[in-house]
Amino acid sequence: MALLGVSPDIWRGRRVLVTGHTGFKGGWLSLWLERLGAKVFGFALPPPSMPSLFDAARVAEGVEQQLGDLRDMACLTSFIKQTRPEVVLHLAAQALVREGYRDPVGTLTSNVVGTMNLLEAVRGCDSVRALLVITSDKCYRNQEWLWPYRESDALGGRDPYSASKACAEIITSAWRDSFLAGRVQVATARAGNVIGGGDWAADRLVPDALRAWQAGRALNVRNPAAVRPWQHVLEPLAGYLRLAEGLLRGEHAGAWNFGPDAAEMLSVAGLLDRLASAWGETATWRAEAGEQPHEARLLTLDSSQARALLGWRPRYGIQAALEKTVDWQRAWLTGADMRAYTQTQIEDYMALSA
Repeated sequence: MALLGVSPDIWRGRRVLVTGHTGFKGGWLSLWLERLGAKVFGFALPPPSMPSLFDAARVAEGVEQQLGDLRDMACLTSFIKQTRPEVVLHLAAQALVREGYRDPVGTLTSNVVGTMNLLEAVRGCDSVRALLVITSDKCYRNQEWLWPYRESDALGGRDPYSASKACAEIITSAWRDSFLAGRVQVATARAGNVIGGGDWAADRLVPDALRAWQAGRALNVRNPAAVRPWQHVLEPLAGYLRLAEGLLRGEHAGAWNFGPDAAEMLSVAGLLDRLASAWGETATWRAEAGEQPHEARLLTLDSSQARALLGWRPRYGIQAALEKTVDWQRAWLTGADMRAYTQTQIEDYMALSA
């Protein structure tokens, strides 16, 4: 059954738990759900950066939240039983490849044990009808081949972060088949490298670039030839919402990709050249000398399943995504009301998706 767009009628008054609502993607998703009329609950650690989208856009104003760690099973279970959500959207995670090298144990416990704890908490809460676990395009066993990865391709992970996401996929599938089938519809979602306003994470390309250029410095780049599926943050979020709507109808359990069109794939160098042009002024970058930890050189996604069964497709090309990101950053620098500005960008996207 094809879906024509994200439906306010489905979300209005719906009790939805977003884990990781203090993060970049989780903050955008929480604001969108609020715009759709959902009753939004949030469970997460404090914002991972300062500044943060969570603070700049005052995400907490529309969320009943509990600050906590997914590894604290008692706290998590208590909050889920108290709030009794119908839909759980699980985004909380350690989300950076380089941090995985610095803290492999913390990355694995956050992303694997944390996901397992959430699955167990959902298992013990009879209000939950739909669970969507967000993992990453890096959950695939990357062969560095030229064609995009499909949902049926092998999982793997050469670095701790990627391994943690493959593990999250595996245990979600195991809990679905062993404990949740017949009561909770469960899916996983794998998206590309998201960009957009309000991302201040360290060791992430676009935030690093904007920080450097605002300070009048050139950006040092680790792997300029690496190719990634870049996309604006609202693109995969639209896919998550459409997928969750299907889960509520008893459809679409399983794994899903949400990536950009093949024509929009760019190398790191190509993305930075376009971002520098959009930023203007004296924006420059240079390749960083020295050996770097391993990161995939080529990684792209096949989203044919989402196109065919969900009616989802990207609405922004990479140029529009970069311009929206720069516009958001410049609005923040001039002291605009970023809650209202972010909601306007969401409304503009919804108009394209109608």
